[in-house]
Amino acid sequence: MTQRPSISLVLPAHDEAENIGRILSQAQEVLPRISKEHEIIVVDDGSRDETARMVMRFQGVRLLRHERNRGYGAALRTGLQSARMGWVFFTDADHQFDLNDLAELLAVSADADIVAGYRSPRRDPRVRRLLGWGWGCLVRWLFGLDIRDVDCAFKLFRRQVLTEIPIESVGAFVNTEILVRASAAGFRIRQIPVRHFPRAAGSPSGARPRVILRAVRELLKLRRRLPRPRVKRSQP
Repeated sequence: MTQRPSISLVLPAHDEAENIGRILSQAQEVLPRISKEHEIIVVDDGSRDETARMVMRFQGVRLLRHERNRGYGAALRTGLQSARMGWVFFTDADHQFDLNDLAELLAVSADADIVAGYRSPRRDPRVRRLLGWGWGCLVRWLFGLDIRDVDCAFKLFRRQVLTEIPIESVGAFVNTEILVRASAAGFRIRQIPVRHFPRAAGSPSGARPRVILRAVRELLKLRRRLPRPRVKRSQP
């Protein structure tokens, strides 16, 4: 990318008071260096801790709040639909990624509509890595979608992608849904490795049985609706 883009950063958050301050501090340091214009959107998904109070300490951050916990997909959808810039980037508020790697995604975005990071290596506990591998195999089998790390929360989109595809998932399936629908619509997806770090504070919820069952139900529902997508992937 020869010119600095305009970027919306979307951060869904639920009970991330221990992490949100660190990632917002990094965002306010990184984004002015790599963008001509930017906005930071935090979606507080019914947090019961001090997440919202921590966000309000930062000037120039737009805070959107769900009165109750509606789910990761619902929070992400709220943020993505509120984004106003030409490029929309999202990551999680748990600070398991380095926002400096966003520059690497931008560097390869000229011939892509979506740049999807994949964790290299993934620093999650073994059970979560195993669940992630199994989920990826299931997605490839059902949809023919050849994505190395479909649930990696480090993705960059042209805003056009998000205005043209519907997002219905309210849970952890949302990452898969977006990529499946975008591929089916013919959007170009490129993948590159990004750094990943162990969670330093707070508790993850993605491996809870209730979360997994909801994701499986949403996956099967989408499979019944869509044909196998046309995969357009560039290698790193």
